[in-house]
Parts: sequence; structure tokens; C-alpha cells
Amino acid sequence: MDFVSIRVITDDIDRLVDFYERATGVRAERITEDFAELRTASATLAIGSTRTVPLFAPGSARPGDNHSVILEFLVDDVDSVHRNLTGFVTDFVNEPTTMPWGNRSLLFRDPDGNLVNFFAPVTPAAVEKFARPR
Repeated sequence: MDFVSIRVITDDIDRLVDFYERATGVRAERITEDFAELRTASATLAIGSTRTVPLFAPGSARPGDNHSVILEFLVDDVDSVHRNLTGFVTDFVNEPTTMPWGNRSLLFRDPDGNLVNFFAPVTPAAVEKFARPR
């Protein structure tokens, strides 16, 4: 089994797709007017309109009601990303912070209130854990 994506349901797909395109620098592929994907080398962030929810089960997902999931993106330089997002992101939860597990982390909320973490490994153990072939 492979983990391939996470899907965020939103009332305003255009706003959320635009936000993630700008925040990540990844261009979304709009599959339909109600569904888009931002694909990275390791996983996909899918964004679906509330109009897609009844296709699974009516009422099974509610937009803007996430209180337990953090969307995480591995970046090269958290401090540089923070500078680039300042003035665009309106809700930073923390400034760049080095966490006890060895990642430098920047936590903020997207326009729907979902938590987003841009992080970079900085300790030798974390760097080894997240080593990517270049």
C-alpha cells in the first residue's frame, strides 16, 4: 500500500487552489471545476468542492472544520519561505522554529483554517531521515 494524497474539501475551490499554488509554487491541475490536484514528487494535495461530498456520502465531510490534521510540506529553507509568505499568509501560528525532533518549522493557516507546516530538517538525524535523491 502507498499513501498518495490528502484531500481538502472547501466551499471556495478557486480561492484555496490559488492559495496553495502561490504558497507552494506548484501549479494545480484542474480536473473539473470542482476538483484540482497539486502533485509533488512524493504526494498529492487534492482540493475538492463541497459539491463533490455527496458523491462519497452526503454530509461526510465539512469544509473549514479541521481541528486535527496538519498539511506538511518539505522545503529547502523555512526562513526564506517565511519571508516570501509574509504579506500573503494572514495567519501565522508560529515564526520559524526549530523543533525538538530536528526540523525547522513554519506553521500557518490556509484561508479555510487548515493548519499548514512548511518544514526543513536541520539536525543530522532529521536530515538523514528526509534525505532526497537530487
